[in-house]
Amino acid sequence: MARWRQAVELAMTDEDIERLVAISRSRTEAASRVERAQMLLTYRENSSFFAVGQKLGVHHQTVQRCVERAVAYGPLAALNDRPRPGKEPTITPDAKAWLVSLACDKAKEHGYPHELWTTRLLARHAREHGPAAGHECLANLVQGTVCKILGQEEIKPHKVRYYLERRDAEFEQKMAEVLCVYREVQVLKKAAAKSNRRDKPVAIVSYDEKPGIQAIATTAPDLPPEPGVHATFARDHEYKRHGTLSLLAGIDLLTGKVHALVRDRHRSREFIEFLKLLDAAYPARTAIKLILDNHSAHISRETRAWLAAQPAGRFEFTFTPKHGSWLNLVEGFFSKFARSVLRHIRVASKQELKERIMAGIEDVNRYPVIHTWSYKLAEAA
Repeated sequence: MARWRQAVELAMTDEDIERLVAISRSRTEAASRVERAQMLLTYRENSSFFAVGQKLGVHHQTVQRCVERAVAYGPLAALNDRPRPGKEPTITPDAKAWLVSLACDKAKEHGYPHELWTTRLLARHAREHGPAAGHECLANLVQGTVCKILGQEEIKPHKVRYYLERRDAEFEQKMAEVLCVYREVQVLKKAAAKSNRRDKPVAIVSYDEKPGIQAIATTAPDLPPEPGVHATFARDHEYKRHGTLSLLAGIDLLTGKVHALVRDRHRSREFIEFLKLLDAAYPARTAIKLILDNHSAHISRETRAWLAAQPAGRFEFTFTPKHGSWLNLVEGFFSKFARSVLRHIRVASKQELKERIMAGIEDVNRYPVIHTWSYKLAEAA
């Protein structure tokens, strides 16, 4: 014991002792470093491994190992964990590459009923088929190891990220046409700001339908929040369906006013009814330009026949490209309306749902918001 104490004392300078004292009192150092600093300082006062261990609440062999490291490497170096070689990896790089390649396939492509892999299924498949593929190291592969290997390669075969395939060969051209309409809106806004008079009356409306709005009723009363008991409304899980409604809406991009109809369906006859609503809302000399998608009701024979009977130049359609509905400003309105008015809505009938929707539209029109499109607008001709 005495030779260890003497060796530690000889190895410690006054600067080392001051540093050890500072570490032993620190609240920011790692707990292991603080504990080892306390061991060395306590051992200087009492050269008994057992006594030091008993005082600090650690095993005497732990104290001995710490002192031995201080003698061999210095007191400050003894505070850090020594590098450990660890177990040699048993899974070869080739086996990992085979497993990652397998994860990039679908599970159904390998005869499973699953569409995508789960890590458990992938581990089972690797155990059963890995050795036959020349990777004996995968014979005992476990799920946790699969997760680590896939995590290193940033592969998540159990998840799906959706993307939008461009299926319209004229996408760029149609997008440019829509952007030109938005540019016209911008020009008209600037002209209106300078003068209250318009040489060419025009209304530009962004239009779309929001189908499938569910009329759902509760089967028990909602319970209001109660301080100290529950912070939210409480609602019974059971509900009753009364059917669905479709909201047909268009935003005047110059005034922010929303024109809307609520109907059971959104066929050609409902679309024509909406066009008649616009026709009644604007003076006869006003050109009404609509931005809308290629829904069958918008280009049907019935719709075209009605448009042909209208005065020339009264209605003009600009269609968004296929899978390009995001170019239509009204989509943002639908999103906001769903999150504010329709979110968690419960009604006793379809008629009540219709009244609530129209009341929401009236509330929007009470404080109209003029929507502005900016994405790629500078590129519009």
